[in-house]
Amino acid sequence: MHLCQQKVILSVGVKNSPLRRKEIEVTSLLKIAMGQMEVIPGRPDLNTRTMLDMMADAARERVDLIIFPEMSVPGYLLGDTWEQQAFLRDCEEHGRLIVEASRQMGVIFGNVAVDWDKTADDGRVRKYNACFIAQNGKLRGDDNFPYPFRIKTLHPNYREFDDTRHFYSLRKLAQELGKRVEDLLQPVYLEIAGKPVRLGCILCEDGWSDDYSIKPIEAIQRNGPVDLFINISASPFTTGKNNKRNRVFSRQVKDVGVPLIYVNNVGLQNNGKTVYSFDGHSTVYNSMGEIVAYCPPFTEELKVIELDTAGGARGLFPVSVPDDRDIGSIYQALTYGISRFLYATGLSRVVIGLSGGVDSAVSACLYTGVLGPENVLLVNMPSIYNSLTTRDLAARLARNLGCPYTVMPIQESVDRTVKQIGQTPVINLADGSRFHLSVTPSTVENIQARDRSARILAGLAAAFGGAFTCNANKSEMTVGYTTLYGDQAGFLAVLADLWKHQVYELARYLNEHVYRREVIPWEVLDIVPSAELSPEQDVDRGKGDPIVYPYHDYLFRAFMEHWNRATPEDILAWYAEGILEEKIGCRPGLVRELFPGPREFIEDLEKWWQLYTGLAVAKRIQAPPVLAVSRRAYGFDHREAQNTTHFSLGYLKQKRELLRICIDTGQDQD
Repeated sequence: MHLCQQKVILSVGVKNSPLRRKEIEVTSLLKIAMGQMEVIPGRPDLNTRTMLDMMADAARERVDLIIFPEMSVPGYLLGDTWEQQAFLRDCEEHGRLIVEASRQMGVIFGNVAVDWDKTADDGRVRKYNACFIAQNGKLRGDDNFPYPFRIKTLHPNYREFDDTRHFYSLRKLAQELGKRVEDLLQPVYLEIAGKPVRLGCILCEDGWSDDYSIKPIEAIQRNGPVDLFINISASPFTTGKNNKRNRVFSRQVKDVGVPLIYVNNVGLQNNGKTVYSFDGHSTVYNSMGEIVAYCPPFTEELKVIELDTAGGARGLFPVSVPDDRDIGSIYQALTYGISRFLYATGLSRVVIGLSGGVDSAVSACLYTGVLGPENVLLVNMPSIYNSLTTRDLAARLARNLGCPYTVMPIQESVDRTVKQIGQTPVINLADGSRFHLSVTPSTVENIQARDRSARILAGLAAAFGGAFTCNANKSEMTVGYTTLYGDQAGFLAVLADLWKHQVYELARYLNEHVYRREVIPWEVLDIVPSAELSPEQDVDRGKGDPIVYPYHDYLFRAFMEHWNRATPEDILAWYAEGILEEKIGCRPGLVRELFPGPREFIEDLEKWWQLYTGLAVAKRIQAPPVLAVSRRAYGFDHREAQNTTHFSLGYLKQKRELLRICIDTGQDQD
């Protein structure tokens, strides 16, 4: 266990105290350890072992109080494992082990709390997402609260979160008891080093209260006052999340003038269709809302800080924190997610289809960095439509990475499949007549993609002793520009939460900052993106994918990532007002370059909307798990149903008006 030796002495004093940054005589210091641990979902035994080991390390440091993340005993994203009573009892037993070990120090940790005498709204036994506070081998906090633990007040029910399905909130409990929620939000009183300490213990979403009517931090402070707020969290990595958290939490802390310690876990958890890496990034905010300490992201660490209960501080200076909005943070999240997913699934080898394009190149670099080149088998699978250009680029990349490499042409098997389908008669058993199926060009494209994945990659993976990857990006997933059981197949879609322009950015980052040499040939970044499945996708003639990524990336992102998701009605309104590029974030002037007039714009918009809400939904439902990095990833994070495509009345009205104006002004010559 790595124990950080840095000590941060943190004031719990009054806001704007003149002693805040002066050297003073310290009368009473509290040592507090932040247990940023890897939480293994569904394994209370392993998590408890980690917690006990950290507590032993903290005891050697003579720590007064150790803090662990939300749901640190059971894990958080467990699906309907929460409905297994044997599992709940197991979590309780492991929680008792943590409480018993609190004889040497106070401990704050997250676990499921079960009231076996009451039921939830679904008739099952009542469960709470709870924060436990233990000291001297006993639970604390029931002197001013119905239970000897604290209950999560605000239950997130968006994105990947599904708290209301499983847990009873403090808001529901208050209603049941006939009390105001604010009256139940009480501090927890401890005595540490002979001094009384008043703690405000909240759980994750309770700190993100801007859009809620209840403000837990303000309520606890009114019922206190409080010396120190503690937020235990299980918060997955999302690009830009920590930047926003720091703004939100800093403002709240400054408003109440009380320090806050945020403790988050690391590790990997999933809800079946979406895989989330947890970055930790546990943070200490002083009473002015300044960040004075943090744990590095994606690292299990025990970090010791010191609190001065007298109100003064020494050595208390703000520190700069890494920006989690850049491509470097995404790279870190992806490699961490890959490594933990492989470990969880017991895989140590992968096979990657290497096309000579940027997606497979980036995928190869990521997996090679995690597993080492000897454990990554790269294969190029050309048909007659694959150019010498891309075949050469694939070979060069394999040499640069030092991975085992092979070339397995598919044309012979594709031709055989086409011949077999076209020449084998189909018998109508009702009347004995026979007919033959016609193999269309698009069917031939699909046969190629499926031959590569279902035959070669699956067979190679079995022979190599591993699994094969899915290299699809988010742009392709959005409109179904992938082939079922073909290039959409694989054990993990590691790039499926990255738009195409982000894949290019990641490719440059890999060359410049990770490998520090041209591993991905620059020509890969220069050639037109193409599936190379037909003569119409000849890269040597500049022909490629039908998606114009500099525009469609941003259009598709507006469909599915915007908090208030855009529909054709919104897009067409922005187009008519001349603010579309500003609203979706693409390059100014690009729309006019791509579309001569409203008719062409509308045809393009409707084409992609119909794909996004049509067949692409069925493909996404059958896609591999997606490794999430954005504010909304496909899978359980983006909950969708297979409905028919719909255009709203508002859209149809705008469309008619725009096309009428075109005709009246002579812009439309059709």
